[in-house]
Amino acid sequence: MKKIFLILAAAASMAAGCDNAAQGLEDDDKNPEIENGGNGGNNGGDEGGDEGGDEGGEVTIANPWAALADSCTTVLIDNFMDKNTGTFWSTPNDVKGESKYIYWQQAHAMDVVIYSYRRLRKTNPDLAKKYLGYMRKWVANDANNYNNDRDSEGDYGGFYNDFTDDMCWICLTLINMSKSTGEMSYLQTAKDVYDNYIWPRAVTDAKGTGLPWKGSDRNPNSRNACTNAPGCLVAVLLYNEFKGDYLDKAITLYDYCIANMPDEERVEEPPLTYTQGTFGEACRQLYKITKEQKYMTKAGQVLLYAFQSGRCTNTEMRVLRHEGESMDQSIFKAVLIPYAVNYILDENAAPYTSRVLKELVYNNAQTLSKNLNRKLYPRMYAGYFWGEPFKGTVASMGAQTSGASLMEGAARLEAAGK
Repeated sequence: MKKIFLILAAAASMAAGCDNAAQGLEDDDKNPEIENGGNGGNNGGDEGGDEGGDEGGEVTIANPWAALADSCTTVLIDNFMDKNTGTFWSTPNDVKGESKYIYWQQAHAMDVVIYSYRRLRKTNPDLAKKYLGYMRKWVANDANNYNNDRDSEGDYGGFYNDFTDDMCWICLTLINMSKSTGEMSYLQTAKDVYDNYIWPRAVTDAKGTGLPWKGSDRNPNSRNACTNAPGCLVAVLLYNEFKGDYLDKAITLYDYCIANMPDEERVEEPPLTYTQGTFGEACRQLYKITKEQKYMTKAGQVLLYAFQSGRCTNTEMRVLRHEGESMDQSIFKAVLIPYAVNYILDENAAPYTSRVLKELVYNNAQTLSKNLNRKLYPRMYAGYFWGEPFKGTVASMGAQTSGASLMEGAARLEAAGK
């Protein structure tokens, strides 16, 4: 089993629940009450085995990625969450006062909390209950949505926004939250947002039928991948729950994405990790419904590209690249990681693709682990690029969310025995 220095154990012990075994789910659509019996696993190439003890000031931790995930997620919550509202600031305790318009990023920060909740619900129910409370506050506060134009239209009205992609990301998190907690109102809200605000914006012309980036901009050129990839995924997930014509809508948006991809592997130009990951997951979900191999093949292609191409990855270190320091750019990798893990854990995944992705996810996690300054815990921040320590004086919620998402992903693989 992988050895972790004592200082990591000390830092992890300060994070609530750090000594609990991971109880991750292999996929987002599994029953949240099913416990995963896997423990340990590959851990990114280190030797397995449960034996071990103190050696040269080191200690063996039974589930090292779960412990590190607990620490990184705790850093995210304790430094970036307004615990009165369950929503997230862009900087620790909002020191820069720039969090008013942080909306779509809320989805991916909350996804980290949801994955942690799923791991801990059996082993640390008190902490899981606290996380459940944060989710409820997040929903009650409309995920920090700054647009109040449609508040009077029902529970879903508070999530209305001119940016179509923002609503798509929020819907994906509401669905994830519902499937993880069993609270059906979150799922219904996602359906209502999609039915009332997202799909009615679809534009059809010679380019096909797609969703515009903004409701106020009907320019066909605004139908970008960052809107249509999550729009496709929301539709296919709604089909899983409600059937109806959501599958037709998902395939329509899939066809639009395919028709406008610059090549077989790039979802858009420039290629960005979050759209590569989201479209890959949409394809994987379409395969699960239709059993058409083209969807699973495409999922593997776009996910591999994100982890192997020099456009998305530092190929020398085999680590996902620095995509920028804005709140948008810094959170991109948090979107990719859970969907790559879903593919790895899918029994229908191509064996070669699954194996390579697993190796690369673990390599990214090991690289970030080496560059976390544990002496600074609970301000043990992840940087914009996992191949170097955090630099600067003010940390980014986007960068921390991406790092915590990576560790939660590694913990899910660990729990599944991968």
